[in-house]
Amino acid sequence: MSPDPRRWWALAVLATAQFMVIMDTSIIGVALPEMQRDLGFSQGGLQWVFNAYVVALGGLLLLGGKLSDILGARRVFAAGWVVLIGGSIVAAAAGNAGTEIAGRAIQGVGSALIAPAAMTLLMVLFSGQPKEMAKALAFYGAAAPAGGTAGVFLGGVITEWLSWPWVFIIYIPIGLLTLALVPAVLPSVPGRRTGLDVFGALAVTGGLALAVYAIVQAPERGWGSAATLLQLAGAAVLLVVFVGLQRLVRNPLMPLSVWRTPNLAAANVAMTLLGAAWIPMWYFLNLYLQQVLGYGAFPSGAALVPMTALMMLLMVGITGRLIGRYGTKPLIVTGLVVLAAGLGILSTVSPGGSFVTDVLPGSLISAVGMALVFIPATMAAIGAVAPEQGGLASGIVNTTYQIGSAIGLAVMTAIATSNGADKLGNLPSLTNGFQAAFIGAAIVALAGAGLALATMRTPKPVPAPVREPIDA
Repeated sequence: MSPDPRRWWALAVLATAQFMVIMDTSIIGVALPEMQRDLGFSQGGLQWVFNAYVVALGGLLLLGGKLSDILGARRVFAAGWVVLIGGSIVAAAAGNAGTEIAGRAIQGVGSALIAPAAMTLLMVLFSGQPKEMAKALAFYGAAAPAGGTAGVFLGGVITEWLSWPWVFIIYIPIGLLTLALVPAVLPSVPGRRTGLDVFGALAVTGGLALAVYAIVQAPERGWGSAATLLQLAGAAVLLVVFVGLQRLVRNPLMPLSVWRTPNLAAANVAMTLLGAAWIPMWYFLNLYLQQVLGYGAFPSGAALVPMTALMMLLMVGITGRLIGRYGTKPLIVTGLVVLAAGLGILSTVSPGGSFVTDVLPGSLISAVGMALVFIPATMAAIGAVAPEQGGLASGIVNTTYQIGSAIGLAVMTAIATSNGADKLGNLPSLTNGFQAAFIGAAIVALAGAGLALATMRTPKPVPAPVREPIDA
């Protein structure tokens, strides 16, 4: 079968989709303080601008992959863009906190359809061409850190010279252009007639959202209050129901047999704790720059570019070589320790600090740690599964990272709030709260390193075949 002549144009469209999905998690960071002032978010509730997106994205990624199998990847990819555009319109036009959160959740639903469909289309386009597949995956993978870097910078530019709604409006023309290109460059992938585990998707998404909500509200209500305990219990019940459904239904969203794969569970634990440490660092660093150091939107975005640029350069140019030389486990353990060290340095931020002394060293060290963990953990999670389960394993590892991000941010926000981060205008109290969040995130990263060291297996080398001497 000859390769699709449109494959490189198609790859550009798919990489753009990956770029935009990841940019959607970073572009709003610099705009958060202005959104808080305009829409009336509390200091604790502000995190829902981020968490509404990642809970919907993480909770529905597996369902998005299943829908791609049933309905066809190109159709689901296009539908995801329609949903993402709709969510962007709602988020941009929001006049209050509730509408903003709803728009962000809709964006997350759209991204949960786009991401797995894009990966399926990429596999179809380059199947049977190992060398081209490697190049395509490298290009597609590089789009993620590029999106994170661009989001940080563009968020600052847009918020400074336009206004915060434009961080969502930017998705509308890009989405419309992508939809126009879909029938011209993307292959039509037929769907397969299989069942759809709707109840499983509802159970896992509802359980995760309820857990995050309970953690967010706990500082105000009290960790031992009846409301907090009932919500956490309800979340646990929904997640248990999800696991039970995966055992009973004919076409489960996540066949439990996949967890027998070596290192899959350990790698996903590492990804969960990576997200739970990294995203709170990025979130509170944005707030520290603007609410304590007094940076405007553009300077704040520019201040985070060195960190994200270094991370992208390491992921694209160095991490792959290190994996080939040392394997995945040493990099995951080392990277999480380095991330913890960077967070420890950031925990020394002061009310009268500066970018050079308080932000730059810790953020760069944290970026090195992130770059050492993300790709090796992803490879450890999907490298040992059977080919037909590669998409499932990829969906699981992306889900655990997003959910770790949401729950980690909820926990660190609760810690920060209980240590003074809710006292806007009081710089010592704000700083004290942010310091506590950085310390909490560092502990999470260290716990991830310890668990990876204890649970991940090092693949045994395959012995070279012994050649029998040939008699003359």
